[in-house]
Amino acid sequence: MTAGVEGQFSGEFGGFRLEAEFSLAPSGITALSGPSGSGKTTLLRAIAGLSRLSGRLSVGGEVWQDARTFVPAHRRPIGMVFQEPSLLAHLPVSGNLDYAARRASPGGTISREEVVDLLGLAPLLARSTARLSGGERQRVALGRALLSQPRLLLMDEPLSSLDAASKAEILPYLERLHRSLSIPVLYVTHDAGEIARLADHVLHMRDGQTVPGGAGALDEARRTLAAAGDAERDRLALAALLAGL
Repeated sequence: MTAGVEGQFSGEFGGFRLEAEFSLAPSGITALSGPSGSGKTTLLRAIAGLSRLSGRLSVGGEVWQDARTFVPAHRRPIGMVFQEPSLLAHLPVSGNLDYAARRASPGGTISREEVVDLLGLAPLLARSTARLSGGERQRVALGRALLSQPRLLLMDEPLSSLDAASKAEILPYLERLHRSLSIPVLYVTHDAGEIARLADHVLHMRDGQTVPGGAGALDEARRTLAAAGDAERDRLALAALLAGL
């Protein structure tokens, strides 16, 4: 079996103490959940090489960090999608995609045509980024991240800034992507519905420490979601279940 992602980080960053150990499968989505301030973004920054903490990290069997090695952030083939897309405003959608493709890591396996098809971007290619909805902007940001030919995709609450209609628009595309991608994805979210709909695995964080989530808990969450309806108390109950409370 192809190696996935193995990591362990320990240390302080900005007064925050992180003690994290985790293992991600070679493909599929691992949801990273936990309360605000639990260390989720700090962990993502350490994985990306943006914050240097003691520890180790290997991706696909290749060491990116250990006691003797530290691959800098700009040399790590990682795709990142944030809450805000930060598209290049002076370029149309096609130009944003082409910019990412030109700067891609060598030996990539996903083509521009595949990305455009998977994310439904063909009708948007000639548009200015200023004329896109929130969901469309995130689809373009995700397309850019994929065209960088990453070996690992990090998504930091990519839907949290969207309204309900925009979330409903983009979730089917994320599901299609989930079925098609052959790289590991670490997906930060507070939304229990996103976890139940997209995740293969769950990794919890509490007080700077990682707590693995079991497949049984995720299956139970999906059953709860199917029966819950839209009442806020049911969403809170599901969120508590996913958090292991």
